[in-house]
Amino acid sequence: MLGAALLHDDAARVLSAWTGPTAEQERLRARYVRHLEAHDPSTGAESGVFRGCVPDHLTASTLVLSHDGARVLLTLHGKAKRWFQFGGHLEAADRTLAGAAEREAREESGLAALAVDPVPVHLDEHVVPFCRPGTGDAARPVHHLDVRFLAVAEPGAEPVVSDESLDVRWWDVDALPDPELAELVVLSRARWGEASERGGGNRGSSGLLPSP
Repeated sequence: MLGAALLHDDAARVLSAWTGPTAEQERLRARYVRHLEAHDPSTGAESGVFRGCVPDHLTASTLVLSHDGARVLLTLHGKAKRWFQFGGHLEAADRTLAGAAEREAREESGLAALAVDPVPVHLDEHVVPFCRPGTGDAARPVHHLDVRFLAVAEPGAEPVVSDESLDVRWWDVDALPDPELAELVVLSRARWGEASERGGGNRGSSGLLPSP
């Protein structure tokens, strides 16, 4: 239970401190914070960060950019049969939202050297009819409240397909396989560009830029 409380507190802190880059993102941020307040394990409730909280619970994901920001690494989801960023449910051993996102990205991409920027880059709420345990009521489907982070891969990084994926592949940012990824990619590349400018273009000088 201590781990659940730490993760819940981290999620609440991160989302309370973050400012959404658009009005819709800010609306989602406030929605997530209210969800966590309503499902706080300190009150005896099921924590809003775990899949046992239905119909809504948090998930964490990571968009992986190539070192030069020109490509994104995506996974072909085995159940949804769509290309997504890496991500999934939070687990009891996770202590932070960013840590959960990093764990999922490393597990699903095979890239052990990934380091996730601890500040969220994007939020997305979506219905997931195949999520289990679910609600048992088709009219009341599960909603994932996804918190999305950014990581930048090392030059020459070669991914490995995991058991949870049908494929893992690099895609050019101007040839994405799903238009719903566009806003996430735009915001992630903007964050990457800001980190590059702060680092003076010198890799290793920013937590978002891979080491030489």
